[in-house]
Amino acid sequence: MTVEKALRLAQDADLDLVEVAPQARPPVCKLMDFGKFKYESALKAREARKKATHTVIKEMKLRPKIDPHDYETKKGHVVRFLGQGDKVKITIMFRGREQHRPELGFKLLAKLAEDVNELGWVESAPKQDGRNMIMVLGPHRRKADAKAEREADKEVARARRRADDEANAQRRRARATTDGTDVDGFAPADAVPLDAPTPPADAEASTGADASTEEASMEVEEPAEAVAPKTDAPAAPPATDEASGETADQVADATPGPDPVAPVAPRPVRPSPAAKPRAVRKAT
Repeated sequence: MTVEKALRLAQDADLDLVEVAPQARPPVCKLMDFGKFKYESALKAREARKKATHTVIKEMKLRPKIDPHDYETKKGHVVRFLGQGDKVKITIMFRGREQHRPELGFKLLAKLAEDVNELGWVESAPKQDGRNMIMVLGPHRRKADAKAEREADKEVARARRRADDEANAQRRRARATTDGTDVDGFAPADAVPLDAPTPPADAEASTGADASTEEASMEVEEPAEAVAPKTDAPAAPPATDEASGETADQVADATPGPDPVAPVAPRPVRPSPAAKPRAVRKAT
């Protein structure tokens, strides 16, 4: 089919003429909506990037004379890396005269490979590289499978937490219906506990009598103060002193009181001596 005829068909169908295989002989073209084609291609590329797994090489450095506790710690990191689907590069660092004892490095690497045999395998055998000895361990399972397993474990943990929350909510609702409280465990203001004792009838009667007695005592007015009756008899004269003939009030007024306290004179302040001028030595 000629190019002109293909263009006419694309124009009649309101589509685009797209060359999908330019290296073929003859080239292959297709009638399609080019905008929709680009959008679907971008979606496919995005999904492919999400599912793609990037291989990451972790590195762990050891010494030939490493302590057993430090070795267990380093091995735990290697186990975690292999469990996540990553490769691990083991490096043995030699110093000084240790370079003349490479068998120590081979022995340590062989022990580590045997300890993690269930999770990984020796991808690159130990080899001497200057002052270091290198070995690469590869995981048995792919990184995508390890990631999917981790996501499944997280989903199971989330489901377990949701089930526990629902069970706790049901227990709170059941307790609220039996105790007369709300869901949060608080009783309303006018609620009466179910196990509260019922007061006897005579206690209620005595309580009512006491209340009526208190009300009656509150209604009784206090008596007014007694007022002395008025009499027309003259008042008694004030008592006088037989020797001086003065009344008691006159004697009290004439009695001298205590001596007033004399004010304290302020203490004089001595002026500070003037600072002596310092001698200035002239340069010769």
